[in-house]
Amino acid sequence: MAFDGNFTGMIAKELETAIDSHVDKIYQPSADEIVILLRKKGFAERLMISAKSGMSRIHFTKLRPENPEKPPMFCMLFRKFFSGAKLTDVAQSGFERLIELFFEATNELGDRVARRIIVELIGNSSNIVLVDETGRIIDAVKRSDILLKKRLIQPGAIYSYPESQEKIDIRSTDIETVVKRIKENECILLSKAILSTIGGISPLVAGEIVYRSGLGDVVVSEIADISSLREELKNYRDRLTADPVPFMLIKDETPVDFSFFEITQFGGLYKTKTFDSFSELLDAFYSERAKKAQQSRITGEVTKLVNNLISRAEKRLCNRLKELEDCKNREDLRIKGELIKANISAIDPGATFVTVKNFYDEDLSDITIKLDPSLNAQNNAAKYFKDYKKKSVAAVTLNDLIDFDRAEIEYLETVLDNLSRCKTSSDLKEIREELSLSGYIKQSRNGSKSKKTASNFLEFESAEGYRIIVGKNNIQNDYLTTRMASKNDVWFHTKNIHGSHVVVFSGGADLSDETVVYAAKLAAKNSKAANSSNVPVDYTRIKYVKKPSGAKPGMVIYTDYNTVFVTP
Repeated sequence: MAFDGNFTGMIAKELETAIDSHVDKIYQPSADEIVILLRKKGFAERLMISAKSGMSRIHFTKLRPENPEKPPMFCMLFRKFFSGAKLTDVAQSGFERLIELFFEATNELGDRVARRIIVELIGNSSNIVLVDETGRIIDAVKRSDILLKKRLIQPGAIYSYPESQEKIDIRSTDIETVVKRIKENECILLSKAILSTIGGISPLVAGEIVYRSGLGDVVVSEIADISSLREELKNYRDRLTADPVPFMLIKDETPVDFSFFEITQFGGLYKTKTFDSFSELLDAFYSERAKKAQQSRITGEVTKLVNNLISRAEKRLCNRLKELEDCKNREDLRIKGELIKANISAIDPGATFVTVKNFYDEDLSDITIKLDPSLNAQNNAAKYFKDYKKKSVAAVTLNDLIDFDRAEIEYLETVLDNLSRCKTSSDLKEIREELSLSGYIKQSRNGSKSKKTASNFLEFESAEGYRIIVGKNNIQNDYLTTRMASKNDVWFHTKNIHGSHVVVFSGGADLSDETVVYAAKLAAKNSKAANSSNVPVDYTRIKYVKKPSGAKPGMVIYTDYNTVFVTP
Protein backbone atom coordinates (compact mmCIF):
# COMPACT_ATOMS: atom_id res chain seq x y z
CA MET A 1 0.00 0.00 0.00
CA ALA A 2 1.10 3.58 -0.66
CA PHE A 3 0.43 4.68 2.96
CA ASP A 4 3.91 6.17 3.03
CA GLY A 5 5.33 8.99 5.17
CA ASN A 6 4.26 11.73 2.77
CA PHE A 7 0.72 10.33 2.49
CA THR A 8 0.64 10.17 6.31
CA GLY A 9 1.53 13.86 6.44
CA MET A 10 -1.38 14.71 4.18
CA ILE A 11 -3.76 12.71 6.37
CA ALA A 12 -2.41 14.52 9.44
CA LYS A 13 -3.12 17.86 7.77
CA GLU A 14 -6.69 16.75 7.00
CA LEU A 15 -7.18 15.73 10.64
CA GLU A 16 -6.25 19.25 11.78
CA THR A 17 -9.84 20.27 10.99
CA ALA A 18 -10.84 18.41 14.18
CA ILE A 19 -8.63 20.58 16.45
CA ASP A 20 -10.63 22.08 19.38
CA SER A 21 -13.21 19.28 19.14
CA HIS A 22 -14.04 17.14 22.19
CA VAL A 23 -14.13 13.36 22.54
CA ASP A 24 -17.82 12.51 22.75
CA LYS A 25 -17.77 8.72 22.46
CA ILE A 26 -15.17 5.96 22.14
CA TYR A 27 -15.82 2.52 20.62
CA GLN A 28 -13.65 -0.54 19.95
CA PRO A 29 -15.25 -2.57 17.12
CA SER A 30 -12.40 -5.12 17.10
CA ALA A 31 -9.22 -5.92 19.01
CA ASP A 32 -7.05 -3.47 17.05
CA GLU A 33 -9.54 -0.81 15.90
CA ILE A 34 -10.78 2.30 17.70
CA VAL A 35 -13.51 4.73 16.61
CA ILE A 36 -13.68 8.13 18.33
CA LEU A 37 -16.64 10.50 17.88
CA LEU A 38 -15.31 14.08 17.89
CA ARG A 39 -17.62 17.07 18.25
CA LYS A 40 -17.44 20.86 18.26
CA LYS A 41 -19.71 23.59 16.98
CA GLY A 42 -20.53 22.83 13.35
CA PHE A 43 -18.35 19.72 13.38
CA ALA A 44 -19.10 16.04 14.15
CA GLU A 45 -16.88 13.29 12.76
CA ARG A 46 -16.03 9.69 13.58
CA LEU A 47 -12.28 9.11 13.64
CA MET A 48 -11.22 5.60 12.63
CA ILE A 49 -7.87 4.40 13.99
CA SER A 50 -6.78 0.91 12.95
CA ALA A 51 -3.66 -1.05 13.80
CA LYS A 52 -4.93 -4.10 11.94
CA SER A 53 -2.22 -5.86 9.94
CA GLY A 54 -2.44 -4.86 6.28
CA MET A 55 -5.20 -2.34 7.05
CA SER A 56 -3.52 0.10 9.47
CA ARG A 57 -4.73 3.66 8.97
CA ILE A 58 -6.25 6.79 10.53
CA HIS A 59 -8.98 8.90 8.91
CA PHE A 60 -12.49 10.26 9.33
CA THR A 61 -15.12 7.64 8.47
CA LYS A 62 -18.77 7.72 7.48
CA LEU A 63 -19.13 4.02 8.20
CA ARG A 64 -20.66 2.73 11.41
CA PRO A 65 -18.84 -0.49 12.36
CA GLU A 66 -20.72 -2.92 14.59
CA ASN A 67 -19.56 -2.75 18.21
CA PRO A 68 -19.52 -5.55 20.79
CA GLU A 69 -22.27 -5.51 23.42
CA LYS A 70 -19.69 -5.33 26.20
CA PRO A 71 -16.74 -2.96 25.57
CA PRO A 72 -13.27 -4.58 25.86
CA MET A 73 -10.99 -3.61 28.78
CA PHE A 74 -8.80 -1.43 26.53
CA CYS A 75 -11.88 0.52 25.40
CA MET A 76 -12.99 1.08 29.01
CA LEU A 77 -9.49 2.31 29.93
CA PHE A 78 -9.48 4.56 26.85
CA ARG A 79 -12.79 6.08 27.94
CA LYS A 80 -11.51 6.65 31.47
CA PHE A 81 -8.55 8.75 30.32
CA PHE A 82 -9.90 10.44 27.16
CA SER A 83 -13.69 10.89 27.46
CA GLY A 84 -14.46 14.59 27.20
CA ALA A 85 -10.83 15.44 26.32
CA LYS A 86 -10.18 18.30 23.91
CA LEU A 87 -8.04 17.75 20.81
CA THR A 88 -5.40 20.51 20.80
CA ASP A 89 -3.04 19.45 18.03
CA VAL A 90 -2.24 16.85 15.36
CA ALA A 91 1.36 16.24 14.33
CA GLN A 92 3.42 13.85 12.24
CA SER A 93 6.80 12.70 13.52
CA GLY A 94 9.22 13.89 10.80
CA PHE A 95 8.20 12.09 7.63
CA GLU A 96 7.60 8.80 9.48
CA ARG A 97 4.30 6.88 9.39
CA LEU A 98 3.41 8.11 12.86
CA ILE A 99 0.71 10.58 13.90
CA GLU A 100 0.32 12.07 17.37
CA LEU A 101 -3.01 13.38 18.61
CA PHE A 102 -2.56 15.82 21.51
CA PHE A 103 -5.39 16.19 24.03
CA GLU A 104 -6.17 18.31 27.02
CA ALA A 105 -7.98 16.17 29.60
CA THR A 106 -9.01 16.32 33.25
CA ASN A 107 -7.35 14.00 35.79
CA GLU A 108 -8.93 12.52 38.92
CA LEU A 109 -8.14 15.68 40.92
CA GLY A 110 -9.84 17.91 38.39
CA ASP A 111 -6.57 19.34 37.03
CA ARG A 112 -6.08 19.88 33.29
CA VAL A 113 -3.38 17.55 31.93
CA ALA A 114 -1.90 16.80 28.52
CA ARG A 115 -2.35 13.31 27.09
CA ARG A 116 -1.55 11.78 23.73
CA ILE A 117 -2.78 9.10 21.37
CA ILE A 118 0.13 7.91 19.25
CA VAL A 119 -0.81 6.09 16.05
CA GLU A 120 2.04 4.03 14.57
CA LEU A 121 1.26 2.95 10.99
CA ILE A 122 4.26 0.68 10.48
CA GLY A 123 3.00 -2.45 8.67
CA ASN A 124 2.75 -5.47 10.95
CA SER A 125 4.14 -3.37 13.82
CA SER A 126 1.26 -0.86 13.69
CA ASN A 127 -0.05 0.18 17.09
CA ILE A 128 -2.29 2.57 19.02
CA VAL A 129 -0.56 3.80 22.17
CA LEU A 130 -2.11 5.90 24.93
CA VAL A 131 0.40 8.16 26.74
CA ASP A 132 -0.21 10.17 29.94
CA GLU A 133 1.04 13.59 30.97
CA THR A 134 4.33 12.16 32.31
CA GLY A 135 5.20 10.46 29.03
CA ARG A 136 4.37 7.01 30.42
CA ILE A 137 2.30 4.48 28.51
CA ILE A 138 -1.26 4.06 29.81
CA ASP A 139 -1.82 1.08 27.52
CA ALA A 140 -1.59 -0.03 23.88
CA VAL A 141 -3.66 -2.29 21.65
CA LYS A 142 -0.50 -4.33 21.06
CA ARG A 143 1.84 -4.77 24.02
CA SER A 144 5.43 -5.84 23.43
CA ASP A 145 7.21 -8.73 25.15
CA ILE A 146 8.06 -7.58 28.68
CA LEU A 147 11.52 -9.14 28.35
CA LEU A 148 12.23 -7.14 25.21
CA LYS A 149 15.29 -4.95 25.74
CA LYS A 150 14.52 -2.73 22.78
CA ARG A 151 11.51 -0.37 22.88
CA LEU A 152 9.19 -1.67 25.58
CA ILE A 153 5.46 -1.09 24.96
CA GLN A 154 3.89 -1.91 28.33
CA PRO A 155 1.71 0.07 30.77
CA GLY A 156 3.93 2.23 32.98
CA ALA A 157 6.92 2.23 30.62
CA ILE A 158 8.27 5.51 29.23
CA TYR A 159 7.13 5.83 25.62
CA SER A 160 9.96 5.93 23.08
CA TYR A 161 9.53 6.61 19.38
CA PRO A 162 10.27 3.87 16.80
CA GLU A 163 13.79 4.02 15.42
CA SER A 164 13.78 6.46 12.50
CA GLN A 165 15.38 5.67 9.17
CA GLU A 166 18.30 7.84 8.09
CA LYS A 167 16.84 9.12 4.86
CA ILE A 168 16.71 12.50 3.14
CA ASP A 169 13.72 14.81 3.55
CA ILE A 170 13.27 15.89 -0.07
CA ARG A 171 11.12 18.84 1.02
CA SER A 172 14.07 20.58 2.70
CA THR A 173 17.05 19.16 0.79
CA ASP A 174 18.70 20.42 -2.37
CA ILE A 175 17.87 18.18 -5.37
CA GLU A 176 21.56 17.87 -6.31
CA THR A 177 22.25 16.36 -2.87
CA VAL A 178 19.37 13.90 -3.36
CA VAL A 179 20.64 12.85 -6.81
CA LYS A 180 24.17 12.43 -5.47
CA ARG A 181 22.95 10.12 -2.70
CA ILE A 182 20.93 8.08 -5.20
CA LYS A 183 23.98 7.67 -7.47
CA GLU A 184 25.97 6.29 -4.52
CA ASN A 185 23.71 3.20 -4.63
CA GLU A 186 25.28 2.19 -7.94
CA CYS A 187 24.76 -1.58 -7.59
CA ILE A 188 21.00 -1.63 -7.09
CA LEU A 189 17.94 -0.85 -9.22
CA LEU A 190 17.02 2.81 -9.58
CA SER A 191 13.63 2.42 -7.84
CA LYS A 192 15.29 0.75 -4.83
CA ALA A 193 17.97 3.44 -4.75
CA ILE A 194 15.24 6.11 -4.61
CA LEU A 195 13.42 4.14 -1.92
CA SER A 196 16.49 3.81 0.28
CA THR A 197 17.48 7.48 -0.15
CA ILE A 198 14.30 9.57 0.10
CA GLY A 199 12.25 9.51 3.29
CA GLY A 200 8.48 9.05 3.36
CA ILE A 201 8.25 7.38 -0.03
CA SER A 202 6.61 4.06 -1.00
CA PRO A 203 7.61 1.49 -3.67
CA LEU A 204 4.58 2.59 -5.73
CA VAL A 205 5.70 6.24 -5.76
CA ALA A 206 9.38 5.31 -6.34
CA GLY A 207 8.31 3.26 -9.36
CA GLU A 208 6.22 6.17 -10.64
CA ILE A 209 9.20 8.54 -10.41
CA VAL A 210 11.32 6.08 -12.40
CA TYR A 211 8.56 5.62 -14.99
CA ARG A 212 8.03 9.36 -15.48
CA SER A 213 11.77 9.95 -15.80
CA GLY A 214 11.82 7.54 -18.77
CA LEU A 215 15.04 5.87 -17.59
CA GLY A 216 13.66 2.42 -16.90
CA ASP A 217 14.19 0.49 -13.68
CA VAL A 218 17.83 -0.45 -14.32
CA VAL A 219 20.91 -0.64 -12.11
CA VAL A 220 22.03 2.87 -11.17
CA SER A 221 25.58 2.39 -12.54
CA GLU A 222 24.11 1.75 -16.02
CA ILE A 223 22.50 5.20 -16.25
CA ALA A 224 24.62 7.60 -18.31
CA ASP A 225 22.43 10.72 -18.17
CA ILE A 226 20.44 11.25 -14.98
CA SER A 227 19.11 14.71 -15.85
CA SER A 228 15.56 13.46 -16.49
CA LEU A 229 15.51 11.94 -12.98
CA ARG A 230 16.62 15.28 -11.55
CA GLU A 231 13.67 17.01 -13.22
CA GLU A 232 11.20 14.36 -12.07
CA LEU A 233 12.42 14.61 -8.46
CA LYS A 234 11.76 18.37 -8.63
CA ASN A 235 8.27 17.67 -9.96
CA TYR A 236 7.68 15.20 -7.14
CA ARG A 237 8.77 17.74 -4.51
CA ASP A 238 6.38 20.29 -6.05
CA ARG A 239 3.51 17.78 -5.73
CA LEU A 240 4.23 17.45 -2.02
CA THR A 241 3.59 21.17 -1.52
CA ALA A 242 0.82 21.58 -4.10
CA ASP A 243 -2.84 20.63 -3.55
CA PRO A 244 -2.84 16.81 -3.44
CA VAL A 245 -5.39 14.65 -5.28
CA PRO A 246 -6.68 11.55 -3.41
CA PHE A 247 -6.26 8.92 -6.11
CA MET A 248 -7.21 5.21 -6.24
CA LEU A 249 -6.19 2.39 -8.61
CA ILE A 250 -8.86 -0.24 -9.33
CA LYS A 251 -8.62 -3.61 -11.10
CA ASP A 252 -11.62 -5.89 -11.72
CA GLU A 253 -13.74 -3.69 -9.43
CA THR A 254 -11.25 -4.27 -6.58
CA PRO A 255 -9.20 -1.39 -5.07
CA VAL A 256 -5.51 -2.12 -5.58
CA ASP A 257 -3.59 0.93 -4.30
CA PHE A 258 -3.82 4.67 -3.68
CA SER A 259 -1.69 7.79 -3.69
CA PHE A 260 -1.80 11.59 -3.44
CA PHE A 261 -1.20 12.09 -7.18
CA GLU A 262 -2.01 10.29 -10.40
CA ILE A 263 -0.19 7.00 -11.00
CA THR A 264 0.51 6.46 -14.72
CA GLN A 265 3.07 3.63 -14.78
CA PHE A 266 0.45 0.86 -15.34
CA GLY A 267 -1.05 2.36 -18.48
CA GLY A 268 -4.59 1.07 -19.06
CA LEU A 269 -4.19 -1.99 -16.83
CA TYR A 270 -6.01 -0.31 -13.93
CA LYS A 271 -9.00 1.99 -13.75
CA THR A 272 -8.59 5.21 -11.76
CA LYS A 273 -10.82 7.14 -9.40
CA THR A 274 -10.35 10.42 -7.52
CA PHE A 275 -11.98 11.54 -4.26
CA ASP A 276 -12.78 14.82 -2.55
CA SER A 277 -10.73 13.95 0.56
CA PHE A 278 -8.19 11.43 1.80
CA SER A 279 -10.66 10.19 4.42
CA GLU A 280 -13.23 9.48 1.71
CA LEU A 281 -10.55 7.66 -0.30
CA LEU A 282 -9.46 5.49 2.66
CA ASP A 283 -13.07 4.81 3.66
CA ALA A 284 -13.84 3.49 0.18
CA PHE A 285 -10.54 1.64 -0.21
CA TYR A 286 -10.52 -0.29 3.06
CA SER A 287 -14.26 -0.94 3.29
CA GLU A 288 -14.22 -2.47 -0.20
CA ARG A 289 -11.11 -4.51 0.58
CA ALA A 290 -12.73 -5.72 3.79
CA LYS A 291 -15.78 -6.80 1.80
CA LYS A 292 -13.57 -8.59 -0.73
CA ALA A 293 -11.60 -10.30 2.05
CA GLN A 294 -14.85 -11.42 3.68
CA GLN A 295 -16.19 -12.62 0.33
CA SER A 296 -12.93 -14.46 -0.39
CA ARG A 297 -13.11 -16.16 3.01
CA ILE A 298 -16.74 -17.22 2.49
CA THR A 299 -16.03 -18.31 -1.11
CA GLY A 300 -13.16 -20.44 0.23
CA GLU A 301 -15.48 -22.01 2.82
CA VAL A 302 -18.16 -22.78 0.22
CA THR A 303 -15.52 -24.15 -2.18
CA LYS A 304 -14.17 -26.41 0.57
CA LEU A 305 -17.71 -27.59 1.35
CA VAL A 306 -18.42 -28.41 -2.32
CA ASN A 307 -15.07 -30.20 -2.69
CA ASN A 308 -15.89 -32.30 0.39
CA LEU A 309 -19.32 -33.12 -1.04
CA ILE A 310 -17.71 -34.19 -4.33
CA SER A 311 -15.15 -36.38 -2.48
CA ARG A 312 -17.96 -38.00 -0.48
CA ALA A 313 -20.04 -38.64 -3.61
CA GLU A 314 -17.00 -40.08 -5.45
CA LYS A 315 -16.31 -42.43 -2.53
CA ARG A 316 -19.95 -43.59 -2.52
CA LEU A 317 -19.82 -44.09 -6.27
CA CYS A 318 -16.64 -46.17 -6.00
CA ASN A 319 -18.16 -48.42 -3.33
CA ARG A 320 -21.37 -48.89 -5.32
CA LEU A 321 -19.43 -49.76 -8.49
CA LYS A 322 -17.60 -52.46 -6.51
CA GLU A 323 -20.92 -53.79 -5.22
CA LEU A 324 -22.33 -53.79 -8.75
CA GLU A 325 -19.27 -55.67 -9.98
CA ASP A 326 -19.96 -58.27 -7.28
CA CYS A 327 -23.53 -58.62 -8.59
CA LYS A 328 -22.32 -59.64 -12.06
CA ASN A 329 -22.06 -63.31 -11.01
CA ARG A 330 -25.74 -63.48 -10.01
CA GLU A 331 -26.66 -65.62 -13.05
CA ASP A 332 -24.18 -68.24 -11.81
CA LEU A 333 -26.16 -68.41 -8.55
CA ARG A 334 -29.40 -69.14 -10.42
CA ILE A 335 -27.71 -71.84 -12.54
CA LYS A 336 -26.27 -73.53 -9.44
CA GLY A 337 -29.73 -73.51 -7.82
CA GLU A 338 -31.25 -75.10 -10.94
CA LEU A 339 -28.51 -77.78 -11.09
CA ILE A 340 -28.99 -78.66 -7.39
CA LYS A 341 -32.78 -79.01 -7.98
CA ALA A 342 -32.11 -81.27 -10.98
CA ASN A 343 -29.78 -83.51 -8.94
CA ILE A 344 -31.52 -83.64 -5.52
CA SER A 345 -31.54 -87.44 -5.42
CA ALA A 346 -27.77 -87.58 -6.06
CA ILE A 347 -26.86 -85.32 -3.14
CA ASP A 348 -26.08 -87.04 0.16
CA PRO A 349 -27.23 -85.38 3.43
CA GLY A 350 -24.42 -83.37 5.08
CA ALA A 351 -22.43 -83.06 1.84
CA THR A 352 -20.20 -79.98 1.55
CA PHE A 353 -20.11 -80.00 -2.25
CA VAL A 354 -21.51 -81.79 -5.26
CA THR A 355 -20.09 -82.27 -8.79
CA VAL A 356 -22.68 -82.48 -11.56
CA LYS A 357 -22.99 -82.04 -15.33
CA ASN A 358 -23.71 -78.42 -16.28
CA PHE A 359 -26.50 -78.76 -18.85
CA TYR A 360 -26.34 -74.94 -19.40
CA ASP A 361 -22.91 -75.51 -20.98
CA GLU A 362 -22.72 -76.69 -24.59
CA ASP A 363 -19.96 -79.17 -23.69
CA LEU A 364 -21.84 -80.48 -20.60
CA SER A 365 -18.72 -79.88 -18.53
CA ASP A 366 -18.56 -80.85 -14.87
CA ILE A 367 -19.21 -78.15 -12.27
CA THR A 368 -18.52 -78.38 -8.53
CA ILE A 369 -21.09 -76.59 -6.36
CA LYS A 370 -20.41 -75.67 -2.75
CA LEU A 371 -23.11 -76.77 -0.29
CA ASP A 372 -24.06 -75.90 3.29
CA PRO A 373 -23.85 -79.23 5.19
CA SER A 374 -26.46 -78.04 7.71
CA LEU A 375 -29.08 -77.75 4.93
CA ASN A 376 -30.66 -80.45 2.78
CA ALA A 377 -30.41 -80.34 -1.01
CA GLN A 378 -33.72 -78.53 -1.52
CA ASN A 379 -32.82 -75.78 1.00
CA ASN A 380 -29.36 -75.40 -0.56
CA ALA A 381 -31.07 -74.78 -3.89
CA ALA A 382 -33.45 -72.30 -2.23
CA LYS A 383 -30.46 -70.46 -0.72
CA TYR A 384 -28.84 -70.04 -4.14
CA PHE A 385 -32.15 -68.74 -5.60
CA LYS A 386 -32.51 -66.31 -2.68
CA ASP A 387 -28.97 -64.96 -3.17
CA TYR A 388 -29.67 -64.64 -6.92
CA LYS A 389 -32.85 -62.65 -6.31
CA LYS A 390 -31.11 -60.46 -3.72
CA LYS A 391 -28.28 -59.57 -6.11
CA SER A 392 -30.71 -58.99 -8.99
CA VAL A 393 -32.69 -56.48 -6.94
CA ALA A 394 -29.42 -54.92 -5.68
CA ALA A 395 -28.14 -54.53 -9.24
CA VAL A 396 -31.24 -52.57 -10.27
CA THR A 397 -31.04 -50.37 -7.14
CA LEU A 398 -27.29 -49.87 -7.50
CA ASN A 399 -27.63 -48.78 -11.13
CA ASP A 400 -30.14 -46.10 -10.04
CA LEU A 401 -27.88 -44.99 -7.16
CA ILE A 402 -24.83 -44.91 -9.42
CA ASP A 403 -26.70 -42.70 -11.91
CA PHE A 404 -27.71 -40.44 -9.00
CA ASP A 405 -24.11 -40.21 -7.73
CA ARG A 406 -22.77 -39.39 -11.18
CA ALA A 407 -25.43 -36.70 -11.66
CA GLU A 408 -24.64 -35.26 -8.23
CA ILE A 409 -20.91 -35.14 -8.94
CA GLU A 410 -21.54 -33.49 -12.30
CA TYR A 411 -23.85 -30.93 -10.67
CA LEU A 412 -21.42 -30.14 -7.83
CA GLU A 413 -18.62 -29.65 -10.38
CA THR A 414 -20.80 -27.05 -12.12
CA VAL A 415 -21.15 -25.27 -8.76
CA LEU A 416 -17.34 -25.30 -8.39
CA ASP A 417 -17.04 -23.83 -11.88
CA ASN A 418 -19.54 -21.09 -10.97
CA LEU A 419 -17.63 -20.35 -7.75
CA SER A 420 -14.41 -19.86 -9.73
CA ARG A 421 -16.09 -16.99 -11.61
CA CYS A 422 -17.80 -15.51 -8.54
CA LYS A 423 -16.95 -11.77 -8.39
CA THR A 424 -19.50 -10.10 -6.12
CA SER A 425 -21.20 -10.83 -2.81
CA SER A 426 -24.47 -11.04 -4.76
CA ASP A 427 -23.02 -13.82 -6.96
CA LEU A 428 -21.89 -15.72 -3.87
CA LYS A 429 -25.23 -15.23 -2.14
CA GLU A 430 -27.06 -16.78 -5.10
CA ILE A 431 -24.76 -19.83 -5.10
CA ARG A 432 -25.27 -20.29 -1.35
CA GLU A 433 -29.02 -20.01 -1.92
CA GLU A 434 -28.77 -22.64 -4.66
CA LEU A 435 -26.92 -25.04 -2.34
CA SER A 436 -29.48 -24.31 0.36
CA LEU A 437 -32.43 -25.06 -1.95
CA SER A 438 -30.65 -28.27 -3.02
CA GLY A 439 -30.34 -29.31 0.63
CA TYR A 440 -26.54 -29.11 0.92
CA ILE A 441 -26.42 -26.27 3.47
CA LYS A 442 -28.91 -25.01 6.02
CA GLN A 443 -31.07 -22.13 4.86
CA SER A 444 -30.72 -18.93 6.89
CA ARG A 445 -33.89 -18.04 8.81
CA ASN A 446 -33.56 -14.45 7.72
CA GLY A 447 -32.48 -15.34 4.21
CA SER A 448 -34.58 -13.99 1.39
CA LYS A 449 -34.71 -15.38 -2.10
CA SER A 450 -32.72 -13.42 -4.67
CA LYS A 451 -34.72 -11.88 -7.47
CA LYS A 452 -33.66 -13.39 -10.79
CA THR A 453 -34.06 -10.24 -12.83
CA ALA A 454 -32.08 -9.41 -15.96
CA SER A 455 -29.93 -7.03 -13.93
CA ASN A 456 -28.42 -10.01 -12.10
CA PHE A 457 -27.13 -11.58 -15.32
CA LEU A 458 -24.19 -10.77 -17.58
CA GLU A 459 -25.63 -8.93 -20.56
CA PHE A 460 -24.10 -8.18 -23.97
CA GLU A 461 -25.17 -7.05 -27.42
CA SER A 462 -24.23 -8.57 -30.77
CA ALA A 463 -23.12 -6.58 -33.80
CA GLU A 464 -26.64 -7.09 -35.20
CA GLY A 465 -28.12 -5.55 -32.06
CA TYR A 466 -29.40 -8.79 -30.52
CA ARG A 467 -29.49 -8.95 -26.73
CA ILE A 468 -27.28 -11.73 -25.33
CA ILE A 469 -27.61 -12.90 -21.70
CA VAL A 470 -25.21 -15.18 -19.81
CA GLY A 471 -26.18 -17.01 -16.59
CA LYS A 472 -23.69 -16.80 -13.73
CA ASN A 473 -24.89 -19.84 -11.74
CA ASN A 474 -27.21 -22.83 -12.07
CA ILE A 475 -30.31 -21.05 -10.75
CA GLN A 476 -29.77 -18.22 -13.23
CA ASN A 477 -29.15 -20.78 -15.99
CA ASP A 478 -32.51 -22.44 -15.24
CA TYR A 479 -34.36 -19.13 -15.09
CA LEU A 480 -32.73 -17.87 -18.30
CA THR A 481 -33.38 -21.02 -20.33
CA THR A 482 -36.79 -22.15 -19.04
CA ARG A 483 -38.49 -18.83 -18.26
CA MET A 484 -36.86 -15.79 -19.86
CA ALA A 485 -36.11 -17.12 -23.32
CA SER A 486 -38.72 -17.72 -26.02
CA LYS A 487 -38.86 -21.01 -27.94
CA ASN A 488 -37.19 -19.56 -31.06
CA ASP A 489 -34.32 -17.77 -29.28
CA VAL A 490 -30.91 -19.44 -29.67
CA TRP A 491 -29.24 -21.29 -26.79
CA PHE A 492 -25.46 -21.88 -26.48
CA HIS A 493 -23.43 -24.15 -24.18
CA THR A 494 -19.95 -25.67 -24.23
CA LYS A 495 -20.06 -29.28 -25.42
CA ASN A 496 -19.57 -31.75 -22.53
CA ILE A 497 -17.86 -28.99 -20.49
CA HIS A 498 -19.30 -27.29 -17.41
CA GLY A 499 -20.28 -23.70 -18.10
CA SER A 500 -22.96 -21.03 -18.30
CA HIS A 501 -26.10 -21.03 -20.42
CA VAL A 502 -25.99 -18.29 -23.06
CA VAL A 503 -29.09 -17.11 -24.91
CA VAL A 504 -29.29 -14.84 -27.95
CA PHE A 505 -32.70 -13.17 -27.95
CA SER A 506 -33.13 -13.24 -31.72
CA GLY A 507 -36.93 -13.47 -31.84
CA GLY A 508 -36.68 -16.40 -34.24
CA ALA A 509 -34.42 -14.67 -36.78
CA ASP A 510 -31.48 -16.56 -38.25
CA LEU A 511 -28.15 -15.52 -36.72
CA SER A 512 -25.20 -14.38 -38.77
CA ASP A 513 -21.93 -16.30 -38.48
CA GLU A 514 -20.47 -13.30 -36.62
CA THR A 515 -23.18 -13.44 -33.91
CA VAL A 516 -22.89 -17.23 -33.59
CA VAL A 517 -19.13 -16.97 -33.04
CA TYR A 518 -19.54 -14.06 -30.60
CA ALA A 519 -22.14 -15.90 -28.49
CA ALA A 520 -20.08 -19.10 -28.64
CA LYS A 521 -17.03 -17.20 -27.37
CA LEU A 522 -19.09 -15.88 -24.46
CA ALA A 523 -20.16 -19.45 -23.64
CA ALA A 524 -16.55 -20.65 -23.81
CA LYS A 525 -15.27 -17.73 -21.73
CA ASN A 526 -17.85 -18.46 -19.02
CA SER A 527 -17.00 -22.13 -18.76
CA LYS A 528 -14.38 -24.45 -17.36
CA ALA A 529 -12.58 -24.14 -20.70
CA ALA A 530 -12.08 -20.38 -20.37
CA ASN A 531 -8.31 -20.72 -20.71
CA SER A 532 -8.39 -23.31 -23.51
CA SER A 533 -8.43 -22.96 -27.27
CA ASN A 534 -10.58 -24.51 -30.00
CA VAL A 535 -13.46 -25.08 -27.55
CA PRO A 536 -16.55 -26.90 -28.93
CA VAL A 537 -19.81 -25.01 -28.31
CA ASP A 538 -23.23 -26.44 -29.14
CA TYR A 539 -26.12 -24.17 -30.13
CA THR A 540 -29.79 -24.78 -30.86
CA ARG A 541 -33.24 -23.19 -30.56
CA ILE A 542 -34.70 -23.02 -27.04
CA LYS A 543 -37.56 -25.30 -28.13
CA TYR A 544 -35.06 -28.16 -28.42
CA VAL A 545 -33.74 -27.65 -24.88
CA LYS A 546 -35.59 -29.61 -22.16
CA LYS A 547 -35.18 -29.87 -18.41
CA PRO A 548 -35.91 -33.45 -17.22
CA SER A 549 -38.24 -33.82 -14.28
CA GLY A 550 -36.29 -33.89 -11.02
CA ALA A 551 -33.04 -32.76 -12.66
CA LYS A 552 -30.56 -30.70 -10.62
CA PRO A 553 -30.44 -26.90 -11.15
CA GLY A 554 -28.83 -26.01 -14.47
CA MET A 555 -29.12 -29.56 -15.86
CA VAL A 556 -30.80 -29.82 -19.29
CA ILE A 557 -30.84 -32.06 -22.36
CA TYR A 558 -31.00 -30.80 -25.93
CA THR A 559 -31.33 -32.06 -29.52
CA ASP A 560 -31.13 -30.76 -33.10
CA TYR A 561 -27.99 -28.78 -32.43
CA ASN A 562 -24.95 -27.54 -34.34
CA THR A 563 -21.40 -27.21 -33.02
CA VAL A 564 -18.89 -24.41 -33.54
CA PHE A 565 -15.27 -24.35 -32.35
CA VAL A 566 -13.98 -21.08 -30.84
CA THR A 567 -11.16 -19.69 -28.71
CA PRO A 568 -12.40 -17.58 -25.77
